[in-house]
Amino acid sequence: MDDHGHMATVSGAVTASAPGRVNLIGEHTDYNGGFVLPVALPHRTSVELVRRADRVVSVRSEELGVSGYTLGEELPTGGWIDSIQGCTALLRGDGHDLGGFDLSIRSRVPIGAGLASSAALAVALLRALRSAYSLPLGDVEVALAAQRADHEFVGVRSGIMDQLVASLGQEGVPLLIDTADLRVEAVPLPAGAELVVIHSGTTHHNASGSYNTRRSECEETARLLGVGSLREITQLPAGLPAPLDRRARHVVSENARVLETVAALRVGDLERVGAQLDASHASLRDDYEVSSPALDLLVEIAQAQPEIRGARLTGAGFGGSIVALAPAGDRGAAARIAAAYAARSGNVPSVVLPA
Repeated sequence: MDDHGHMATVSGAVTASAPGRVNLIGEHTDYNGGFVLPVALPHRTSVELVRRADRVVSVRSEELGVSGYTLGEELPTGGWIDSIQGCTALLRGDGHDLGGFDLSIRSRVPIGAGLASSAALAVALLRALRSAYSLPLGDVEVALAAQRADHEFVGVRSGIMDQLVASLGQEGVPLLIDTADLRVEAVPLPAGAELVVIHSGTTHHNASGSYNTRRSECEETARLLGVGSLREITQLPAGLPAPLDRRARHVVSENARVLETVAALRVGDLERVGAQLDASHASLRDDYEVSSPALDLLVEIAQAQPEIRGARLTGAGFGGSIVALAPAGDRGAAARIAAAYAARSGNVPSVVLPA
């Protein structure tokens, strides 16, 4: 008997997982048809799914609590269960035959840290459903389904980056994604480099509206310029009204920074990579206006460390985490940055990488 009072007939459990990600560079470009360079984290969200004989979905999460619903009666609540409901509503709408199930979730991806915890959950769930119900979905189709659930049910008009790296990414390897055609290419970090990721202790909420507002501003800019997306613009035209001129300048310059970063990684030029990270943060702060005082302080402290090559906010912004580039094997930089930030901000940071 479960919390809904239904008797569940169970079969064998299906397990699946998917990683969170840190985006090295390429922020707010994915929904503009641009380039991104995310890295799959060692931190993963794992699910265990047991099929039921009825239509009830019963969900238990170590981190988030207990919830549930009935298939066919999915309704947005504004809470975390919407990520689950969105996936089952979408699959049923596409004609896939699902039954009820018991779902256990364990997430090691920090929630609200800008490290794509929701995409990791959706991809892990879709992988488990694919296995449990023999759904004919490839890995790219899983990512696209997770994105559609975000758009159509959760109400976050996310780009494809998070879902695609959760589905295709290799831990620790930057993945160059051209979001215009979903081409992907691994671009390994040089042997002498590693990433530092620090959560600021302040959280972001994509669905709060700021993310969707930025996307709408970009779509309005593309409409004014007569192009399908800002990916088609390589030089910023004059005459755009504020703030659309600044939004477009960020997207155009950020796409160029991604390609410059890839070129620098391929020849092991960490100084060039670091310069792109620094420039990306300045653009996100000043032109795209998605930073925050906490993130600016954390980046400033990181950039002041002599061994750090560059640093920037990572993820949607408005809180969350930063990413920095450091020499491989330097275990002290992250702790020093976090300690200095805690002393100056009063927030409680956490070091995500090195893990």
